[in-house]
Amino acid sequence: MSAPQKKTIGRSLLVTSAAVLSSLALTAPVALAAPSPSPTGPSPSASPSVTPPAKMSNVGGARLGLAGTQVNLANGVPVLPKDITARSWIVTDAESGDVLAAHNAHWRLPPASTMKMLFADTVLPKFPKTEKHKVLPSDLAGIGAGSSMVGIKENETYTVHDLWLGVFLRSGNDAVHVLSAMNKGVAKTVAEMNEHAEELQALDTHVVSPDGYDAPGQVSSAYDLTLFARSGLQKKDFREYCSTVTAEFPGATTKNKKGKTVRKPFEIRNTNRLLSGDYDISQYQGIAGVKNGNTTNAGATFTGVAERNGRVLLVTVMNPSKEEHNEVYKETAKLFDWGFKAAGKVEPVGELVPPKGAAGSSAQPAASGQAGGGSGGSGDSGGSGASAKPVTSATAGGGSGGVWTALGIAGGLLVLLAAGGFLVNRRWPLPDLVRRRSSRP
Repeated sequence: MSAPQKKTIGRSLLVTSAAVLSSLALTAPVALAAPSPSPTGPSPSASPSVTPPAKMSNVGGARLGLAGTQVNLANGVPVLPKDITARSWIVTDAESGDVLAAHNAHWRLPPASTMKMLFADTVLPKFPKTEKHKVLPSDLAGIGAGSSMVGIKENETYTVHDLWLGVFLRSGNDAVHVLSAMNKGVAKTVAEMNEHAEELQALDTHVVSPDGYDAPGQVSSAYDLTLFARSGLQKKDFREYCSTVTAEFPGATTKNKKGKTVRKPFEIRNTNRLLSGDYDISQYQGIAGVKNGNTTNAGATFTGVAERNGRVLLVTVMNPSKEEHNEVYKETAKLFDWGFKAAGKVEPVGELVPPKGAAGSSAQPAASGQAGGGSGGSGDSGGSGASAKPVTSATAGGGSGGVWTALGIAGGLLVLLAAGGFLVNRRWPLPDLVRRRSSRP
């Protein structure tokens, strides 16, 4: 079947926003070994290794288990950019699940804070965003030296909404540990994350620390990180948090000159440069998505989602060898550019598999915005119209005053596959991703 024929049928659900969140967790400088977490695949070399295993997992297709670049070049298909230095990367159609091109897609590597996508997808549904928690000293125990922190203080009270802003905007390992404590501990949270990874068929992944901090045996892959993003983006709250650019975060309780108790907030800002831009990189047109990270062992890692002209792509890049400022974003942007030009022309080399529970079921995906008990009752907005511009601004509610969020007001529509089509094509559709418009007021 040709790539154009494999385009999905009918568009039905509004795409809402999701923007890449920063995760720069600094860690200890010791290079740690990364043994294989699963008996189904080979063990990666000591991290960071120079070469991938000759043969890796074949989840999603046999070619994805091969070392090197996998792409079906043909007449009319653009040539891949030549200056991609990442150890591993993958370009996929978020809608159909087609893998358009990949390079060492199943190479097990340290993931850094991109692992927080799995943490959020696992834990976020459990707590209403309005729930409050007073932080105990034990909640902050065991945080790795040099970790990125949002600035949580002992004996202060935060809402779950505050904590998730800390996770996504500042990649706060302190916020991850507090939420893990609320979830009855780091060990329980790690076990649930590993279970969820297995359910998503992310078999390259082994979680040791829920925040992505470098640890012996903690690994994932570009393929698996893409599965985590695709799963998380189906939850409205996940999309809201990962698309928030700035927010006010509660500070410490103090007394002013008049002796009155006050708690002054401070601003936190997303450091994803494809969303916010930087002196050497522009905001990427159509960016709508997901999480970045940086540790000693992992180098820079990033998963992003972007939309142009009704096409939604996911790109994951792990550990560029070129040591240039914002290199992981620059290489991601080049792969997005290639993907948008190649989509509909290139024959896929594999697919993103559905979760185990969806693989043999004809059931429709969960309703838009559904996130279990922790969704906070938030639903998706409706809308229509095409847009290929990047970010529109809006104010997020729920007590995060000063927030502007990349909410896709102008909409395109994603495909909702009929049950039969899903079973035939083994695709897991995104019921509601993102359409973007630009201009911050």
